[in-house]
Amino acid sequence: MGHILKSGIVAAWRWFTRHVSPAALATVLAAGIAGWLIFVPPFHGLADNGDFYRAIFVNGLYKLKGYHMLGYINPQLGIMRYFNETHAAVFSSQPLFVRLAVGLNKLFYSRTVFDLRFMGLVYYLPYLGAIYLLTSALTHPFRRLRSYFLALLVVFIFADSSFTLYFNSFFAEPGMLVLALYAFAAIILLGRRPDFHPRWMTLLYFVSVMFLIANKQQNAPLALSYVVASLGLFMVCRHRYQALLVVAGMAGILVTGVLTYTLITKQFNDINQYQAVTHGVLLHTGDPSRKLKKQGVSEQFALMSAQDYYPKNFAAISPSSDYVHRHLNQKTGFGWIVRYYLNHPKQFRTLLDVAAGDMMITQVKAVGDYQAGTGHQAGEQVTYFTGFSAVAGAFFPQKFAFDLLLAVALVIVFGVGAYNDWKARQPMGVLRFFLVVGLLTIFIFVPIISIIGDGDADLAKHLFMVPVSLDLILLTFVADILNHRLWHTPTAEQEADA
Repeated sequence: MGHILKSGIVAAWRWFTRHVSPAALATVLAAGIAGWLIFVPPFHGLADNGDFYRAIFVNGLYKLKGYHMLGYINPQLGIMRYFNETHAAVFSSQPLFVRLAVGLNKLFYSRTVFDLRFMGLVYYLPYLGAIYLLTSALTHPFRRLRSYFLALLVVFIFADSSFTLYFNSFFAEPGMLVLALYAFAAIILLGRRPDFHPRWMTLLYFVSVMFLIANKQQNAPLALSYVVASLGLFMVCRHRYQALLVVAGMAGILVTGVLTYTLITKQFNDINQYQAVTHGVLLHTGDPSRKLKKQGVSEQFALMSAQDYYPKNFAAISPSSDYVHRHLNQKTGFGWIVRYYLNHPKQFRTLLDVAAGDMMITQVKAVGDYQAGTGHQAGEQVTYFTGFSAVAGAFFPQKFAFDLLLAVALVIVFGVGAYNDWKARQPMGVLRFFLVVGLLTIFIFVPIISIIGDGDADLAKHLFMVPVSLDLILLTFVADILNHRLWHTPTAEQEADA
C-alpha cells in the first residue's frame, strides 16, 4: 500500500512539474492573492494622505461629495467633462499609468465615474508579468523542488499586501515596484539566458529603469545606482554595437536622473527644505534653539519641531508664509543641513537609526485600507497576507551600523563569486556582482539622502526602494545557494548533474 501511495505521489509530482513551471505557479498564486485584495468587493487600497491631488486633478479626475481623507479609501471619483486647465505640478512618469486607467474606465465602465479598481488593474497586469519574469530568472533551467520553493518565496515576499495595497491608490510606489521587478528580472535573464530575446531584455531593462527614475522626484539619485548595476552588462556584450547600446542606455539613465532632479519645482524644494529642518535638524537634540542660533537661524523656529509643511492641526505660523521663507528657507538649504550634521554626527546617527527602524516596514501606517461602511474603523490596517512584511519589520535590526556591516558582507560574498567567474570567463557572476552593488547603494545611500533632504517625514514612502532592493538581493542570495551558483557559475553539464 505504501509503495503504491509513493508511486502515485511521484507520478503526480512529475505530471505537475511537466505542466506547471515555477514561474507559472508563482504567477497564478500572486494573481489570486493580489486579485482578491484589490478587486473583490469590498476591495481594499490605500487612503489619501493629501498627496493624491498631484495625480488626480491633472489627469482629469475630481473628488466626489463625501471624499475621505486618511481614514478610508475612496472607491470612486468623478471624471471631468470639461476642459482641464490643471497642469502637472511635477515631472513624473506616473501620469502615464493614471491616464491609461482613466482611458480603460471610459472604455469599459463609465465616462463620468472612475472606479478605483481600474487603477489597480493598470498595475496588476504588468505586475503579474514581472512576477513571471522574476521567477523565471531565479529558477531557470530547473523544475525541481527547490525551484518551486523559490517560486513560493517570490510570492511570499512580493505578493505581500503591504506592496499590493498600493495598486488601488494614487501613490507613485506601485509603478516603482513593478518597474524595479522588470529591471531586475531583465538584467538577470541577460546574464543567465543570453539566448532569451537579448535585444528585448536589454530594452526592457533600460526603459524600466528610466521610467522608474522619472516616476518620482526622490528617485533622481537612483540614476547613479542603476548606472553601477548596468556595468555588468558589458560582460554579456558579444559585439561592439551591443556595447555601444549599453553605453547609450547608461547615458539615458543619467539624463533621466538629471532631468528628474532639475525639474523639481520650487514648491517641492520649499516643502522638502522645511521638513528637513523640522523633521530632522530639530529632532533628537537637547537644545534645538541654541543650535539654530549658533548656525545663524532664529531660535524661534525651534517651536516648529516635528511639524509638517501641511500641518494636520494648529500651527503657530504657516509654513508657506513669506516670513518662514525669508527667515528659514533662505537661510537653510542642502549645504547648510550637511554642514549642520557634520557638526552634530551623534544626532545624525540617531536619525539614521530611525530610518533603519522604518526600513522594512513597508505597510503604510498613516492611512486606512478599507472602505467606509464596511464595519471597519477609520485608519484600520489590512492584515491579510502580510506575513513577510510583519516579520521583516519586527525582526530586522534597527541600527544603521548593522546595515553598513550587512552591505560589506554581501559585497564580499558576491565579490568572491565574481572573481571566480572572471577567472573562468563566465559573465554571470560579474554581472550579478555589479547588480548587487548597485542595489546596495540604494540600501545605504537612500536613507542618508532622505534624512538630509526631508528628515524623517514620510520615511516609509521615501525608503520604499530600500526594502524592494534588499528583498531582491535576498532572493538572489537564496536562489544562488539552492542552485549552487553563489561561489561560481556552473556549466550546463554541471547544472544538469546538480
